[in-house]
Amino acid sequence: MTQMDEAKKGIITEEMKAVAAAEGVSEEFIRKSVAQGTIAIPSNVNREVKAVGIGAGLRTKVNATIGTSTDICDFDMEEEKARVAMAYQADTLMELSVGGDLDEIRRRILKISDIPVGSVPVYQAAIETIREKGAAIYMDEDIMFKSIEKQAKDGIDFMAIHCSVNRETLKRLKRQGREGGLVSRGGAFVSAWMVENDLENPLYKNFDYILEIAKEYDFCMSMANAMRAGALADSTDRAAVQELIVLGELIDRAREAGVQTIVEGPGHIPINEIPANVILQKKLCRQAPFYMLGPIVTDIAAGYDHIVSSIGAATSAGAGADFICYVTPAEHLALPDAKDVKEGVIATRIGAYVGDMQKGIHNGEKDLIMANARKKLNWEAQFDSAMCPAEARRIRDERPPAEEDTCTMCGSYCAVKIVNEWLDEADTDVFD
Repeated sequence: MTQMDEAKKGIITEEMKAVAAAEGVSEEFIRKSVAQGTIAIPSNVNREVKAVGIGAGLRTKVNATIGTSTDICDFDMEEEKARVAMAYQADTLMELSVGGDLDEIRRRILKISDIPVGSVPVYQAAIETIREKGAAIYMDEDIMFKSIEKQAKDGIDFMAIHCSVNRETLKRLKRQGREGGLVSRGGAFVSAWMVENDLENPLYKNFDYILEIAKEYDFCMSMANAMRAGALADSTDRAAVQELIVLGELIDRAREAGVQTIVEGPGHIPINEIPANVILQKKLCRQAPFYMLGPIVTDIAAGYDHIVSSIGAATSAGAGADFICYVTPAEHLALPDAKDVKEGVIATRIGAYVGDMQKGIHNGEKDLIMANARKKLNWEAQFDSAMCPAEARRIRDERPPAEEDTCTMCGSYCAVKIVNEWLDEADTDVFD
């Protein structure tokens, strides 16, 4: 029995209870939403993790990606990156290694993680084929499914499955062309295989078999966005919309089978197109949780793409997106290190928090606490109210003021201190 099966039967699982308590909503709301497919709780039956709810009516969640590359393959560094992501309160991790022993690094990350972990199984299928045969185009269909099952057995909680790339999608992509090309690595592997072998995508053709595996291990299917734009000029094009239509149809089948799904969204997109994309996804995919990748709202900020993504995250969350994949300062430039991971998680959490205020998940209660602490020049309360208390404390301590209750920005000319001493304590009669 999957989480969705239980919910459809009216059963409230321990995971549903935990999500309800964490979000401050009713258990029945969570059960009903899981049954309908508008909330997903990634939790493989083979491991115990913190229950994280993703979907409508809940706080926007933040994912951090880690993983080796062919140039930098340091498993200890990847473990450090995972720990940093968890320390700075990422809600989930995705293990996306393409270098070294892929089974070993995945299992190491699963072992140390107490939050849901995702993966992209077609990476392993393609890379193992490249190592053995020289190119991903020589993949046997079976290896794609074996990679899914192997990772499910290991305990992966959600998987990006590239099942929406079909022959019709590729025709539309080919006819229209793109300024920035195709940037999804999984999408590129699958597309190249289809073109070279002149065959339909096995992950699309045999979707029911994937559902059987997903149902056995109750992992959540993250319906991969293989046609996402890698440049603003390519956003919301015919290939992307065609893929979304296919995804909507596959989600219907997944729900009938009792398998949870989330839908991945565009990567590079102008800020003014974000609300339309959220509406389109929600309509075509029957309100399935929407997982936005970034998004990147300008192409020219290399080195600062975590800031660009924070803007995109705020806009996306405010428009109704449910899940955001972080972007680090190293995006488009290099494999992120632990510092990049930290910056990416913090930036995306800020964006998600801002967007959640817009869609009414919270009403700035934490901001009010901070405002009151600042008015009182209560520095300990300010640190406690900050999203990253240690960072706030470090910056102030590195540049200590002469007067303990102020900071070195204004020093003895602190506006708050002046108002506290002269205006707030003044007799109101003086204004009559």
